[in-house]
Amino acid sequence: MTSPTRYEDLGLVNTKEMFAKAMAGGYAIPAYNFNNMEQLQAIVIGCAQSSSPVILQVSGSARKYAEAKMLPYMVKGAVELVRSMGSSIPIALHLDHGDSFELAKDCIDSGFSSVMIDGSHLSFKENMRLTAEVVQYAHSKNVTVEGELGVLAGVEDEVSSEKSHYTRPEEVEEFVKKTSADSLAISIGTSHGAHKFKLQPGEAVPPLRFDILETIEQKLPGYPIVLHGASSVTPEHVDMINRYGGKLESAVGIPAEQLRRAAKSAVCKINIDSDGRLAMTAVIRKIFAEKPSEFDPRKYLGPARDELIRLIKEKNTNVLGSAGKG
Repeated sequence: MTSPTRYEDLGLVNTKEMFAKAMAGGYAIPAYNFNNMEQLQAIVIGCAQSSSPVILQVSGSARKYAEAKMLPYMVKGAVELVRSMGSSIPIALHLDHGDSFELAKDCIDSGFSSVMIDGSHLSFKENMRLTAEVVQYAHSKNVTVEGELGVLAGVEDEVSSEKSHYTRPEEVEEFVKKTSADSLAISIGTSHGAHKFKLQPGEAVPPLRFDILETIEQKLPGYPIVLHGASSVTPEHVDMINRYGGKLESAVGIPAEQLRRAAKSAVCKINIDSDGRLAMTAVIRKIFAEKPSEFDPRKYLGPARDELIRLIKEKNTNVLGSAGKG
């Protein structure tokens, strides 16, 4: 049996200080999901170039895809890349939507500095029990834990739900008190995936439930809140995908101005996955359409990586407000 890997040895930090600074400064930490080397490179380069702290997110299925044994070394290499650029931005490695104590423990033991345990599909009592179990182990290793109350609709990786259930503000105090979770993901109208809403022609995206967020803020003053499913599903990338042979009908996301408003509140972590996938896929489709003889992965993954770097810098600057805070 291999000995546990300390996240500090990988050059990582947990999210505690990140969140405290974000809440004091009125911005949100970007939490970008990745599955492969090009995505990881783009995330850390984009954040280093915009001087933004960053949370690298990996779902259970993405961890399997990247190979669990290989992942910590990829992340360590990414940290060293950032340092070679002369950047000292704080970097955390976070398990996104962990569904069991065993998975959370395995991630902690392999160098993750933060984990999410998602018991939102369980009863309130069982969710608290599972979250508290993970917190007890994580805190013994100085690892931070994100819990979840409420259910987001949509599909992304292994997370799937047909209907959303808004977070019940009357439950948050008991949940935080009994679990000692370090942050809480809530449901106020965001959604997983690229098809977040079923809209009729001309119908506007429904606004986020800021009334629920404000009530939770009052019940948990100074406590870190997290938004999942917060991709804007950028129209330029959706249009490019469709123009070059793709089929993304009715793809729509969360308006950037609503995310910026949320970032100025107790929301100090905003998750973005679909936007990164769309940006890379759009560029790859364009290259394949314009250069059908191309077969060198560097010639299409490289430009896709560059587009993701551009997107990340724009998000950090204009949406999350985290640029310059590293």
